Amino acid sequence: MKKGKYLFSSESVSPGHPDKMCDKISDAILDAVFKEDPDARVAVECFTKTGFVVVGGELTTSTYVDIQNVTRETIKEIGFDNPHYGFDGNTCGVLVALSEQSPDISQGVTEGEGDFKEQGAGDQGLMFGYATNETKNLMPLPIDLAHKLMAKYDDVRRTKEIQKLRPDAKSQVTVEYEDGKPVRAHTVVIAAQHDEDADLEQLRAEIKEKVIKPVCGDYLDDETRLFINGTGKFVLGGPVADAGLTGRKIIVDTYGGHGAHGGGCFSGKDPSKVDRSGAYISRYIAKNIVAAEIAERCEVQLAYCIGVAEPVSILVNTFGTNKIPEEKIEQLVRDNFPLRPADIISHLKLKRPIYKKTAAFGHFGRDDPDFTWEATDKVDVLKQSVGN
Repeated sequence: MKKGKYLFSSESVSPGHPDKMCDKISDAILDAVFKEDPDARVAVECFTKTGFVVVGGELTTSTYVDIQNVTRETIKEIGFDNPHYGFDGNTCGVLVALSEQSPDISQGVTEGEGDFKEQGAGDQGLMFGYATNETKNLMPLPIDLAHKLMAKYDDVRRTKEIQKLRPDAKSQVTVEYEDGKPVRAHTVVIAAQHDEDADLEQLRAEIKEKVIKPVCGDYLDDETRLFINGTGKFVLGGPVADAGLTGRKIIVDTYGGHGAHGGGCFSGKDPSKVDRSGAYISRYIAKNIVAAEIAERCEVQLAYCIGVAEPVSILVNTFGTNKIPEEKIEQLVRDNFPLRPADIISHLKLKRPIYKKTAAFGHFGRDDPDFTWEATDKVDVLKQSVGN
């Protein structure tokens, strides 16, 4: 654990950020398919720029989904429903390029097919989960605050508690740590898209009072630096100002730079893809280890081979905060947690249309019963196993 004082920063983005819009569309399509066909294979990605969205990837399903309609409704739900914003879900172009999953992949993933009799991983890859006791939800404080700022921003925009806000926004929080513990917010940054006739100084004052203070109040002091729309003007936003792509905010989606990342994104992927289910179970494992007070911080790595059910490797890193040897913790993981894809999917109940809401404000640290990977229901058995 790092000693002395140091700073750590994490960012988040609103649903109206073009990358997040693409994540949201991808997961909305997954949900629409799962409502009728929970055994479907879905790997859908999006690209957006001024006036259009491209939806591409693989989709194998027994149901029909109106991709155009799901895409347009998601865009409008996000808030891009006004031609004055430069992007309108009612009129933008939607191009669809989908094919079925490769049979070469399917034979290794479908139970009872190929060389393996049980469901194998949908791809090779490595996934990480992370937890820390520095917050109640066992998330790193910088990303936790950054997400809550964006959720609050989206709320005051939708309810018009603050007038003249538009959907695109970003946050960034720098936290000062001392001997590994967060002590204060050093810097808070908000970039808020707004109408052209908005009074910038009034907007800054309202964002400070109605967004930043309610979220970061306990960590603010007289020396905390606040930057709200640092360039001054932020009228052009969304796909007009910046291209968007599914999976380009993987650090926002996870732990804000704390812990490692395997590189795979989540959105638009059904849970047979271990990029998603493997990352979810890794968070579940790490969170339960920290909640059981076996370690103050924990990072779990799982790695898989396509078509093979068992992970090829398991690693637990507690950064020197472990109360028992890490080798014993790894054995506790093997003994008490589902690690095969089919078992993960069953235990976490992942074949449900729950994914669109994961695509903004982070996949972890959320207080929502559908986020089953946030449960701490293994704490008692872990404590019993180590004699606590």
